[in-house]
Amino acid sequence: MSLPARRVLIIGGGFSGMSAAIQLRKLSVEVDLVEIDEDWRTDGAGITVSGPSLRAIEAIGVLPQFRQQGVVFSGVEQYTADGVLINAIPTPPVPGSSIAGGGGIMRPVLAKILADETRQSGTAVRLGVTFEKIEQTPDAAHVTFSDGTSDTYDLVIGADGVFSSVRSALFAGAPTPRYTGQGVWRAVVPRFGVESAQMFLAKDGKVGFTPVSEEEMYLYYTDRRPTKERIPQELLLPTLKSLLAEFAAPVVTKIREHLSETSQILYRPLEGMLMPLPWYDKRVLLIGDCVHATTPHLASGAGMGHEDAVVLAEEFKRGGSLEQALERYQHRRWERCRMIVANSGRLGEIESTGGSKEEHAQIMSLSMSALLAPI
Repeated sequence: MSLPARRVLIIGGGFSGMSAAIQLRKLSVEVDLVEIDEDWRTDGAGITVSGPSLRAIEAIGVLPQFRQQGVVFSGVEQYTADGVLINAIPTPPVPGSSIAGGGGIMRPVLAKILADETRQSGTAVRLGVTFEKIEQTPDAAHVTFSDGTSDTYDLVIGADGVFSSVRSALFAGAPTPRYTGQGVWRAVVPRFGVESAQMFLAKDGKVGFTPVSEEEMYLYYTDRRPTKERIPQELLLPTLKSLLAEFAAPVVTKIREHLSETSQILYRPLEGMLMPLPWYDKRVLLIGDCVHATTPHLASGAGMGHEDAVVLAEEFKRGGSLEQALERYQHRRWERCRMIVANSGRLGEIESTGGSKEEHAQIMSLSMSALLAPI
């Protein structure tokens, strides 16, 4: 098989980077992966995964592990703040997949599944290391690492997230993440009988639940915050409980009463960005949140990174020059990623301004239908 690149470096050991390593190793590409965190940790609590994102997870080869350690379910239900059903959004079977629905899993659990698969693939993983300099010639990319070593590659893939150092170093004028005016609260709580994804819409925010194991579910709450700010640790619990007081739905009331000082509560501002094409410069390619960081409103942020890996490997397999493969890759990915970033942003605007719940439901339905299309 004639491949566009035989030796690849991936900078960043998150979901996108690990998925790309796994997929390229299936083609016998020699892959090095460097991750700056020596403990290879992942941030966050639970993660909601759409059916199309599960299709990509299936293509990567870790769906059995996901089913075993997470939850797969059908349907998404939208309610008013006091628990009146607004819309039951179906999740039809995903074409080209065994999936019928969506899912949830603890983020560290999914990260470990992918990390184990990355190592088993034969990827050379180096932790506590990142790049210091990337110098390109017509035939190679020469990389100097933070541990003083250096090496030469056919392709370097930047997969180091929304605040990408690779993007900053090599792509002059690239956009930077923009605060959206919303923040997201997250916690892991008992399921209280919840069997599938649910969300409750109030005037100033939205609370949702996704089952992530047999006993637990993932709570997320998006609220309107005009300025980007840090919430002190001692204020996380009382602030979240105060925000949830707006919801009279029985399950939300139970959750609010359950939250205590022992609950792990996380908060972060929501930021997003979409980098215009091209997403590559000679022998350096950006994937995942480096180029299409989205808010979580369509449960597709991580899934877009998984899809990037699947499509990149498919274009490698098609052969041709490296430039031809990267051109095909980015044009296959552009419109799908643009749609996710734009529609997620619009959903956030509706929630922040108390906009039309009907428009919110319509965008959700149309987006989920569009995501069913082949990648």
